[in-house]
Amino acid sequence: MSKELSVGEVLALLTNGKMEIQGMMPWSSNYTLLVTVRDGDLEGLAVYKPRRGERPLWDFPRGTLCQREFAAFLLSEALGWSLVPPTVLRDGPYGYGSVQLYIDCDQDAHLFTMQKEGGYDDQLARLAAFDILSNNADRKSGHCLKGTDGRLWAIDHGICFHAEPKLRTVLWDFAGEPICEEIMVDLCALREDVRNGGRFIRALEGLLAPEEVRAFRRRLDRLIETGCYPDPGAARTIPWPPV
Repeated sequence: MSKELSVGEVLALLTNGKMEIQGMMPWSSNYTLLVTVRDGDLEGLAVYKPRRGERPLWDFPRGTLCQREFAAFLLSEALGWSLVPPTVLRDGPYGYGSVQLYIDCDQDAHLFTMQKEGGYDDQLARLAAFDILSNNADRKSGHCLKGTDGRLWAIDHGICFHAEPKLRTVLWDFAGEPICEEIMVDLCALREDVRNGGRFIRALEGLLAPEEVRAFRRRLDRLIETGCYPDPGAARTIPWPPV
């Protein structure tokens, strides 16, 4: 970013700014582009994932991955955890898609290295709960970035929020453990907002199929009622490759 902006200002820039393509992002399974976004004197880098570049998947409806990226950001914000970089849905040079703030990060760091480094337990505990709620089918170690400010950021949420259990993650460290009070407070506040038809759940209903929204509600209720992180069970629960 050309200057330090609030989340609201970043979202306005991502929504209204003119996009200029800089190039393809390496190692992406879908069409993923690095873009410059400019609006007046403001300028920043973002990651643009056009719907038309989404690789068809047998178990996720075609053309919905960008919406799931946006839904993950909304969930992160609704919980107050700020795990996912600011993300919007908009039209772009290759059509409608998600546009997410590019995180300037340590290119050698990922979830495993941050675990080894230490100091990320609170963020990882929230991330583990977040992935359960979003039913993240692809939490690889490389889908966690270490920003230049040292913060952990979670990215690549295109295959989340399926109605069927799909959780695949390398972050099983908390399995079977009780959820800490601070996280439980946030989960309960979210459930209250959901039950009252708040802004978040209304947005989710516009992004996901009805059965996916119902499944999300069940996951939230179950996590609160059990008060524990679930065990992985016998199904395939780790993505490949893990990094």
